Amino acid sequence: MLLIKNGKVFDAVHSEPKVQDIYVKDGKIAEIGENLACEGAEIIDATGLNVYPGFVEAHGHIGLDGYGIGYEGADYNEHNDILSPQLRAIDAIQPFDFALKEAREAGVTTLNVGPGSANVLGGTFAAIKPVGKRVDKMCVKKETAMKCAFGENPKRCYRDKGDSTRMSTAAKLREMLFQAREYNEKLLAAENDPSKKPAFNMKLQSLLPVIRGEMPLKAHAHQADDLFTALRIAKEFGVKITLEHVTEGHLIADELAEEGVMLAVGPTLGHASKFELRNKSWTTPGVLNQAGCHVSIITDSPVIPQKYLPLCAGLAVKAGMDPFEALKAITINPARHIGIEDRVGSIEVGKDADIVITDGCPFEVATQVKYVLIDGVNRL
Repeated sequence: MLLIKNGKVFDAVHSEPKVQDIYVKDGKIAEIGENLACEGAEIIDATGLNVYPGFVEAHGHIGLDGYGIGYEGADYNEHNDILSPQLRAIDAIQPFDFALKEAREAGVTTLNVGPGSANVLGGTFAAIKPVGKRVDKMCVKKETAMKCAFGENPKRCYRDKGDSTRMSTAAKLREMLFQAREYNEKLLAAENDPSKKPAFNMKLQSLLPVIRGEMPLKAHAHQADDLFTALRIAKEFGVKITLEHVTEGHLIADELAEEGVMLAVGPTLGHASKFELRNKSWTTPGVLNQAGCHVSIITDSPVIPQKYLPLCAGLAVKAGMDPFEALKAITINPARHIGIEDRVGSIEVGKDADIVITDGCPFEVATQVKYVLIDGVNRL
């Protein structure tokens, strides 16, 4: 049992903070209110401190790209098969990656991590908490989305192996989705008769949750035209989709708002290392939010170190984003983006007790993190 007393609570639900107590029991938020008391509970005196939900990363590769290791630790891009939906992040995440410790110490308590963007289909992401020895026990959700990629990266990685244009990238994805849809139809038609079932195909089997609407495609796309291609294909097959990076989103904010899909914006901190990034701007999250889009801010770690997620939100505020919306963009919005908002992303009764306590606004570089609770246990 744990009782946080007299903290200024920014719950990511209400726009204004309120001085409150938070009672934690069995790793969950059990009660929120004023003048709470619980005999025998450990007390954290948060007087004069700010209390936030644990920060959530909607899209990154931390744990699959070993910190300070190089090739031996680089497990997030498979370069031998452009169509690899059967791959799963959970099979490559390294729980002892130093970058997970850095993330935790910065208040990032949930991360959605998975394959990179070398392949048209790259496999599934997993939502984890950055504490533990065994990835199976770190998972909030073992498979959250199916990675697909558009634009420069598949072209660059496979330009001499069958994918040299955006047209071929789109065609390869369509072909796999057609095959998966047909595979699903045959399975349904066979019902319980094994003799009528199609031959097992691991790639197509892995795509069934997408075809059945149980899992979204997670589409890597920077340029406006690639974003529209991703949306076009999703509509053709009636599948769910989220858009990742959305670098030129501010140029087409009205169109994206009409689509109503969830957007993960970033990485924005750093150099425009390729043509697709030439229009990246810290104004993008705010412009998209003002247009009515559902926005998460991401680091795409290790592209930007995971520990700088709150700083990225602060830079979006500097560029015009509303501070409350920026807080939501690294808490409840990414939780919804991932599909785990019932567990994390806000300070509400019944949710996991993932709580960050700081001595100031987390968007400010001088702010110190004082406590990081994950499932009610201080991990700082």
